[in-house]
Amino acid sequence: MKNTALITGATSGIGLATAQLLAEKNINLVLCGRRTEKLKEIAASLSKITEVHTLAFDVRDKETVFKLLQNLPKAFSTIDYLINNAGNAHGLDAIQNGDVDDWDAMLDINVKGLLYVSKAVIPGMIKRESGHIINIGSTAGKEVYPNGNVYCASKHAVDAINQGMRLDLNGKGIKVGAINPGLVETAFSEVRFKGDTERAEKVYQNFTPLQPEDIAEIIHFAITRPPHVNIADLTVMCLAQASSTIVHKN
Repeated sequence: MKNTALITGATSGIGLATAQLLAEKNINLVLCGRRTEKLKEIAASLSKITEVHTLAFDVRDKETVFKLLQNLPKAFSTIDYLINNAGNAHGLDAIQNGDVDDWDAMLDINVKGLLYVSKAVIPGMIKRESGHIINIGSTAGKEVYPNGNVYCASKHAVDAINQGMRLDLNGKGIKVGAINPGLVETAFSEVRFKGDTERAEKVYQNFTPLQPEDIAEIIHFAITRPPHVNIADLTVMCLAQASSTIVHKN
């Protein structure tokens, strides 16, 4: 019987790369994202090699999250792997200049959205006494950098939630772990800089950043360890990166 992975933020970046790799590894997919047309496009491609079900919702919408995830089609109702990947950074401002709407978005998506999705999926894992949760954190959850304030706070929260999950689910047959990437070349910076593509592109210039596929491979590695092995907390950066703010550029 094939396993099933549920991936949030599956329409781009790490989520999309993970979906593509897990499909190649013969894992069924529940792909979640906000962009309906993009989900359809991805499903049309990946359904050639595995079974795919898509759910269009915003992780901030608590009622919709629970409604959809608690009423999955029978063929997709057993979630073996939950990849909590949805997340965003909005703005890069000093705390005194921060936009309250940006703060709300980061806390609602990165923290509350992760909690809502997990709350909907975990009961089934507890009932089956099996499952694996991968929470995608960040190096920003391990340190704080200038102007990172609320984004760093949201990722520190993910770090704490990951640890709390692992404690609370200990003995229930469920693996819990976090993968904390450094600079990954995705649309992340374009979102952070609110569509300023020129500024976003400069973030990844003159060094070789991580690629979404790098993180997808680590996720696959984590979920394919023997039953007694759990990757509890892993931080990964590209060679050029020493911390969130120290990057050697040519």
